[in-house]
This record gives sequence, structure tokens and C-alpha cells, in this order.
Amino acid sequence: MIYINDNFGRWKSDFRRIVEHCTAKKVRGAPVSKRLVPNEDDYFVLKPKHSGFYSTTLDVLLEYLRADILILTGIATNICVLFTANDAYMRDYSLYIPCDCVAANTADESRYALSQMNKVLKADIRQSDDIDFKKLGAGEDGGASGKRRGSVIRLISERR
Repeated sequence: MIYINDNFGRWKSDFRRIVEHCTAKKVRGAPVSKRLVPNEDDYFVLKPKHSGFYSTTLDVLLEYLRADILILTGIATNICVLFTANDAYMRDYSLYIPCDCVAANTADESRYALSQMNKVLKADIRQSDDIDFKKLGAGEDGGASGKRRGSVIRLISERR
């Protein structure tokens, strides 16, 4: 998994400190954050703006991991997820954006962004329970690209 987070102009952001903060007992989103705690072998990318690709090392990392299918989850559907999905589509990745794994300020904003990503970026927006991740990992993706065969990478784009 690759965790992508905004730095909000603080280039010294520390992901482990962010995780500590987000999982603290008094933090409103702690129960959700605890389910998303990174493993030791996960990757982190710090981004200055909305897209996970803009001015980051994500391109190089995905090439190193031989990725060709990306699963995007996170917040906000209509901003960071949308911009990252657009940039991934421009790079010929097959996209999966499970509709139950993204959120925006309103349900309408999220639905509209998902609809656009499905129509324009050819993203698969089924619910996560409807995606066979084993088949996907075995290269039976049925995705739009079909140009490469490599890894399936899950990107989590978060705004603090």
C-alpha cells in the first residue's frame, strides 16, 4: 500500500507522527484511523497539492513496483482522489475506485466525482465487496488498460 498525504506547506511532515495523532483516543476519527494503520512494508508519499503525482516521487515508485492497476481510496472524492485518478489515467493505469472507500464533504459531491471518474477515466467504481481482489492480483482485472502486467497497488489519499 502507498499512503499519500498533503504536507500543507510543511515539508518536514512525519507520517508516523500523523498516524500517532490520528489514532489517539481523543481524536474523533481514531476508530477509522486505527483500521488504516500502515504496515512496516507500506510506502509513504508526501504531496504539496491535490494529486498524488504532482511534484512527488509516485511515478518512480510505481515504476519500481511494476504497477499497472491502481486502487484509489480516501478523502476527498471530488478533490484529491479525482486529481490523482486523472493523473493516473493520463499514465495509462487501470483504475479501481471503490465507491464505499471514498468520501467528500457531501454525498452528492462524492457521487458526481465518482460518476465522472467512471465515465471519463474509465474507473471501476463498484463497491469494495463486489471486487474480486484475488483475481485482480492475478492479472484478471478486465480493466481499461490491458497494456501492462505488473502489481496491483492501493493508494490511500488522505487530507488531514
